[in-house]
Amino acid sequence: MNWNYYNTFITIASDCPADYGMIPLDKKTGKTKPGIEYELVANHPYEYTQEELLFEVHVRHKEITAEELAERGTQLKDEFFQKPQACLRASMLPKKYGWGIHFNQDGKMALVPMESADYMHFVEGDNGDLKLLPAMRNSKKK
Repeated sequence: MNWNYYNTFITIASDCPADYGMIPLDKKTGKTKPGIEYELVANHPYEYTQEELLFEVHVRHKEITAEELAERGTQLKDEFFQKPQACLRASMLPKKYGWGIHFNQDGKMALVPMESADYMHFVEGDNGDLKLLPAMRNSKKK
């Protein structure tokens, strides 16, 4: 099963409270999942697919050691993807923090701040076969 998006742009949620792309704050106990997602994608644009990012965030959030990954990496990945996983449309980056997510033709992603010209280009421009998907709303419509 392929969990990746290709030639896709995830727009911010219609009820996103941010006015611009914000960096998620860490908690006193460590990094949050949105913080890990942001750090990985912002520092490595067009390096991760959705599948790769989901698993890497899991590894870092659960503090799985390099030794454990070396010994059981394939098994851990198989176990992780056997359970249903929320896609990045459900990520807090486009839902709460104001980041669009662009996936290129290879399925690799980059963050695009909602206030940027690039964001507007993706949303309004003539982007050929680029598919636009909204992030999931934070609350149900009333």
